[in-house]
Amino acid sequence: MSPRRVTLADVAKAAGVSRSTASLALSGRGPELRISEAVQERIKEAARELGYRPNIVSSGLRTGRTLTIGFVSDTVATSRLAGDMIKGAIEAARDRGVLLFIGESEGDSKLEHALLQGMHDRQVDGIIFAAMYTRRVSVPESLLGTSAVLLNAVPKTPSPLPVVVPDELEAGRAAARVLLEAGHREGIHLIGTGSGLRNVPRGSVAAVERLTGIREVFAEAGVEIASGTLTADWQPEYGFDATRDLLRRTNPRALICLNDRLAFGAYQALDDASLSVPDDVSVVSFDDHPLASWMRPKLTTVALPFYELGRQAVDALFAEINGETAGEKPVHRIPMPLRARASVARPRRPEVS
Repeated sequence: MSPRRVTLADVAKAAGVSRSTASLALSGRGPELRISEAVQERIKEAARELGYRPNIVSSGLRTGRTLTIGFVSDTVATSRLAGDMIKGAIEAARDRGVLLFIGESEGDSKLEHALLQGMHDRQVDGIIFAAMYTRRVSVPESLLGTSAVLLNAVPKTPSPLPVVVPDELEAGRAAARVLLEAGHREGIHLIGTGSGLRNVPRGSVAAVERLTGIREVFAEAGVEIASGTLTADWQPEYGFDATRDLLRRTNPRALICLNDRLAFGAYQALDDASLSVPDDVSVVSFDDHPLASWMRPKLTTVALPFYELGRQAVDALFAEINGETAGEKPVHRIPMPLRARASVARPRRPEVS
């Protein structure tokens, strides 16, 4: 036989106050209704001693809130790289006394529709619609007219939803500045994208914005990008092949790899050519993959702020739920911190492009 649930009436009796006074104190409305601090503390102490837990269902019927939010993604939940995005969202929700329901579509549109419908059926207070990689998405119609936020995704067409994304544009600027500050002005090559904005990976928001930031800083400094190599994917084997082919044509002084996995391949190709990082070739990259700090030398990279993205998405969602946003919805750009390590150094010999 399960133990009897402690009720609000039990707390009120133990504290020697009315049920309504106990309710107001425990809901945080004591100060505005002039309940003394001593009485409020007595009520809270009684609740702690009795192990009182509020009835969320009944509270939801009164307030129209269920104290739950949904998180629907493509592959974020099972991704080792983006796990901190979920962690940040969970902790931000917990700080607000809210439960987070997580669903993953694995890119299946029918499953995505079913997950969103399931969240609505459970009357969640709002939904975070997330992507593993920053990309353009078609906003599901079921999110329109509800409290929702796009996380790590931007709408393909104009949308009324707030957006939370990493600041890839500033990340590109940071990567370029690292090389300029080390004295690099020639022989700088890109791995993972062409040097022009018409020659970038299709559909990659990160590639376009990173390249835009890189080009902007170099243009201001009067520095030309020597070349760019568009790859079929941003995996180590493609970084290896692109760097190996580059070394057959020229002697680079610095590489900007569009993500860390490409940089891992570039390291191997440079090592096979008996070139040292950073003495012969400096390398800078993006993402801060867990292995970046284990590379030898450790890889200088601009980190994706997964944890902060998750927290900001919850904050933005509650601004929607509480009606704190009006008019044009904001785009929250979360800073990407530079992890300055050992893969960038001053050029030590005459440069050739």
